[in-house]
Amino acid sequence: MAILDSKGRLFGKVSILDLGAATVILLVIVGIFFFPGTSGSVAQIGVTTKPVEVDVIALGMRGRNPQDFLKAGEKTNLIIRNQPYGQVDIKAVEFLPRTIPVTQPDGSLRALPDPTADFIFSNNILLTLEGQGQVTNTGPVLGNVKIRIGNTVELEGNTYNFNASVVDIRVQD
Repeated sequence: MAILDSKGRLFGKVSILDLGAATVILLVIVGIFFFPGTSGSVAQIGVTTKPVEVDVIALGMRGRNPQDFLKAGEKTNLIIRNQPYGQVDIKAVEFLPRTIPVTQPDGSLRALPDPTADFIFSNNILLTLEGQGQVTNTGPVLGNVKIRIGNTVELEGNTYNFNASVVDIRVQD
């Protein structure tokens, strides 16, 4: 009996192509589970972290009483560009007054308090968040994601989930 017959089978039973495919699959599985590679980026070795304060503004946030669930000193989950950063401290919460532009008799505009602000479920909130970040030459990095003014971030808690925009970043020394 020949080792390889005319149809390309070993010992008349197993195709040499099937054997090659099975070998490749086995090597891929061994490579994934036994040699997974390094965990973490080499660029992060030796980088120090510093406290980073981020001011975010949420305009038109829906909710009856956001002052009940957004309080200074509590924690919230921060998500930057759909990448979870983790928990950050809410350092300060400022509820901004709602104003509307009103035309004056001389043709100028003035911003006056919105008389319907108490009846509409819409709030403008400025939050100061504090977390640990790496400072690089191109700016602060939170959770392997660069954070910049203008980024949209997502804040998530037990009873809320809303988007806000970054308006200021301060690196503490």
